[in-house]
Amino acid sequence: MLYITQLIYLKPGQEAIFDEFEAIALPGIPRYNGRLLFRLRPENDADYIELHLEKPYEIHLVEFDSEQDFQGYMQDEIRKQFLHLKEQSIQSAVLIKGEKL
Repeated sequence: MLYITQLIYLKPGQEAIFDEFEAIALPGIPRYNGRLLFRLRPENDADYIELHLEKPYEIHLVEFDSEQDFQGYMQDEIRKQFLHLKEQSIQSAVLIKGEKL
């Protein structure tokens, strides 16, 4: 199993555009043997026990059966048609790959 954690930082005022992209992109995950395990949107300082970086707008944890499945999802033609929405709305993202210990 491959685990992908993503910290997502938005451009100011682009929340609706980001939500539009996510509504298209996230349903494609299961087509590539993936599962969205959780999607968090922490909003308050109390949501953090400790914080030493900028607060992300959203945090995703996704599981794929393999690296090949993840790469297939990244190259999905439907998803790629709407990458302009991602580029318009996301300032930056941190993607962390891992495996279960």
